[in-house]
Amino acid sequence: MSRLALHSERHLVSRIGWLRAAVLGANDGLVSTASLVIGVAAAEATRGGILIAGVAGLVAGAMSMAAGEYVSVSSQSDTEKADLARETAELASDHDAEVAELAGIYAARGLDPDLSRQVAVQLMAKDALGAHARDELGISEFTTARPIQAALTSALTFALGAFPPLVLVMLAPLDGLMIWVALATLAGLMGLGALGAAAGGANIGRSVLRVAFWGVIAMAATAGIGRLFGTVV
Repeated sequence: MSRLALHSERHLVSRIGWLRAAVLGANDGLVSTASLVIGVAAAEATRGGILIAGVAGLVAGAMSMAAGEYVSVSSQSDTEKADLARETAELASDHDAEVAELAGIYAARGLDPDLSRQVAVQLMAKDALGAHARDELGISEFTTARPIQAALTSALTFALGAFPPLVLVMLAPLDGLMIWVALATLAGLMGLGALGAAAGGANIGRSVLRVAFWGVIAMAATAGIGRLFGTVV
């Protein structure tokens, strides 16, 4: 058996569709719910009031994430479908021009003109629309829009991210609740940053620092607002 047959590659780009939505949902769920809990706790609310606010934030946030992702990714999907329909019509009306267009793309990438045309002709003989979708429009099986997948992933991971702060609201001492939630959230964010970076093959340290920084900013801001309004009231 040749070395070529034994060689296999796993490219992380295949995860980009669900990974983006999962990381965004979990981080948003953790940060927004923790910040909400800290803000309400800073206003010296009761444990019951803090818990109700947190649960409401979880439900509203998960639904908002699902709707937002679905609408956003659906818009991308509609654009892709429109481009593919236009490309299909162009292939049917002027096939030679489409061959020349694809050959020009390959020539711009470094192939000589004759070889560029040969490659274009052979690829289009097998799958003309697929060749143009991939090399002209930049649409592939890895990057194509999947609205339902994005919506469900975002909603589920938001809820999972929002769960730990609510558990702390029920279990942690009320007088130290803000500190417990802040520390647990910071640890969770760092873990999510490391997990997302590892799954996507990115720099782990940079990702951890990025999510931790913005998480601290969000929690500090809501704590300050809660303390301000709690004092005023």
